[in-house]
Amino acid sequence: MDGAREPSEASFALEAAVWIMVALANQPKHGYAIMKDILDLGGFSMRPGTLYAALARMERAQLVEEVQTSDYRRRPFRLTGTGRTRLEADLKTLAALASTGLRRLKSRKPGKKGAQP
Repeated sequence: MDGAREPSEASFALEAAVWIMVALANQPKHGYAIMKDILDLGGFSMRPGTLYAALARMERAQLVEEVQTSDYRRRPFRLTGTGRTRLEADLKTLAALASTGLRRLKSRKPGKKGAQP
């Protein structure tokens, strides 16, 4: 992690699949490398059980696939074409949501009658 950000509970709010797909977006990775990437990106640790359960669901949905290697101890995964398309759509949705949310926060007038704190 870059040190400028503090870990936040908000990091957990995103579905595990989004974090995993972002971790796999640039290259195939095995489980430990995915967990390390998520820690660096989001400032939280994804537990192995969460990771591998999500990877199994994602593999059934054809979002990721296991890369066959001769090293039986490491099971790298990569995004499929379907996974890349899904990630791009999810990230566009998140970007639009973040933009709208930030704009609304900035436009809220303090002390406006009927406004919630």
